[in-house]
Amino acid sequence: MAKEFSPSRRSLLKQSALGIAVVAGAGFIPLARLRAADLPLVSEDDPTAKALQYKHDAAESARKDESQLCNNCRYYVGEEGDESAGCQLFPGKAVKGQGWCKSWVLKG
Repeated sequence: MAKEFSPSRRSLLKQSALGIAVVAGAGFIPLARLRAADLPLVSEDDPTAKALQYKHDAAESARKDESQLCNNCRYYVGEEGDESAGCQLFPGKAVKGQGWCKSWVLKG
């Protein structure tokens, strides 16, 4: 005896599949960028910032190349034009786009 598949079950399965797809797709949205405005700016007195010689203004830093800025570093979680954004080196904190630290690596 075969069980019948009711339309309400079919609808439930379709909606469940759609819900799973939406949740899976949400993983592709860079959540760090969405929350960047909520992140506190890292202090230059932060122990990690001191160790990495981080400066909010790259002009005041020990960088060798004037083109090195946080906003074009591979660890910067933002776009080049952003005033500030998250940084993978400072979890839960933002850095200035015009800043610099000695861990700078060209985004690419």
